[in-house]
Amino acid sequence: VIPSLTGPHEIADILETFVATPEGTALAYGSLVFMALLPIFFGALRSVSCGKSKNSSDMPETITGRDAARFPIIASCTLFGLYLFFKVSIITPPPPCPCITCFCPESFPAIFSQEYINLLLSMYFFVLGILALSHTMSPFMNRIFPANIPIKQYQLLFTQGSGETKEEMVNYEFDTKDMICLVISTVVGVWYILKKHWIANNLFGLAFALNGVELLHLNNISTGCILLGGLFVYDVFWVFGTNVMVTVAKSFEAPIKLVFPQDLLEKGLGASQFAMLGLGDIVIPGIFIALLLRFDVSLKKNTRTYFHTSFLAYIFGLGLTIWVMHTFKHAQVRGTDSQVKGSPLCRLGWYQLVVLSLSSFPACLAIPGPSLYWIPIGCSSVERRTN
Repeated sequence: VIPSLTGPHEIADILETFVATPEGTALAYGSLVFMALLPIFFGALRSVSCGKSKNSSDMPETITGRDAARFPIIASCTLFGLYLFFKVSIITPPPPCPCITCFCPESFPAIFSQEYINLLLSMYFFVLGILALSHTMSPFMNRIFPANIPIKQYQLLFTQGSGETKEEMVNYEFDTKDMICLVISTVVGVWYILKKHWIANNLFGLAFALNGVELLHLNNISTGCILLGGLFVYDVFWVFGTNVMVTVAKSFEAPIKLVFPQDLLEKGLGASQFAMLGLGDIVIPGIFIALLLRFDVSLKKNTRTYFHTSFLAYIFGLGLTIWVMHTFKHAQVRGTDSQVKGSPLCRLGWYQLVVLSLSSFPACLAIPGPSLYWIPIGCSSVERRTN
């Protein structure tokens, strides 16, 4: 029975509410966790060797402590700016609203058309997605490419200046296999632009996440703590304190999230009720886990203690986050996208707390270049210079 004071907008929301079956929910959540682990695991492995590449596009970007401290502020400004684009109205008298008991935000005209914004963003991510997916596929193509097909080498070189002042801006070497990857990625990109299919979205999303974990390097542990702590506060405020994150995630049509349908068992590949996981909940913890793997490698031992510990703790943190949000029904919206996940618990880093609790954990100091030098906590200034 719908109360008599309920307006037409609330009635529409009630009628459109989708209740997933336990099997569909379990399949969606399990698939999201599995997809989240793939770019972290393989991205961390690839981050160990990416610094040795001669291609400028494969060189890692180092995140400093100052970058980590500013990142939550920049992300907050960007997020709120997108929210304003989508929701804030022109200051004009609102037209009559059919709802007697409510003041509907829909009664205000938007400053910018959501359709045009999403079209612009779709073209932007179309180009980025092709490049990211091509870079992701390249190592796999090297293994399956037939040996009897000739491989031609190409080089894309951009320089600035001349003579002794000549400076290399872009130096990208590629071959026939990379061209094939680019063609395949373009096909996926066209599929995404035309259909916005969730599988194409996930292919681009996984590529973005893997490249982020591989190419974004923290310079030391303290930077990782600053980044994770700042984004923990960022998530708590924007997800639980306001509806900004949920609104942007619902309105933003771009492959910046992994999705999986909760009604897949009922509707197959044409399903439309999705559970979602933002790429930030994958990339941000992933670059910290990748740092720990590089530290394990630098120890030149056969064990990967810190990597395995942090990886298992991430699984625990993400699983706990999903359980909390499913139990308390928070960060959920009605309509086509039934779940919007923001994961402050996994960004706070159960893996970080577990790893830092291990005895004799060293702080790491990354010196620019292909080599990494690791200095234990508690060393005197003389010992640090010796190390």
